[in-house]
Amino acid sequence: MKTQQADNYREAVIALLAAEKLPTDDLPKTLENFVVTTQEEDLTGVIGLELYGDYALLRSLAVNKNYRNQGIAGKLLQQVEELATSKGIKAIYLLTETAPAYFSSKGYDTITRTDVPAKVQQSSEFSYVCPQSAIVMQKLLNQVL
Repeated sequence: MKTQQADNYREAVIALLAAEKLPTDDLPKTLENFVVTTQEEDLTGVIGLELYGDYALLRSLAVNKNYRNQGIAGKLLQQVEELATSKGIKAIYLLTETAPAYFSSKGYDTITRTDVPAKVQQSSEFSYVCPQSAIVMQKLLNQVL
């Protein structure tokens, strides 16, 4: 299993997200803040960040159904959190309808939409892509104690 930057996999990323019924219309032009896992020629998983100043929106975490239960999602999440940390991101936010327990187990806390920074609230995911019923979560990074 290889983890790499996603730019060269745009079509495969779109196909995987569509298969998982995740939004694709609002993907950024370049996938520079997206990470994929591959096995031989197969795209096995994807995850991405949208950056908003000191904050990031986690989006598009998907694992190919043929490769589930192999720890791929956890590996992708760790990679994208390291990417966010390297870019000086203070917190990662996400919206989920299906996986709050999973993200909670990875250190994300459930918050309200009003707790999310205004810059992130203006993203397409918050504005119109994800329903109001989606659960909002955050994970704080780069915290100086």
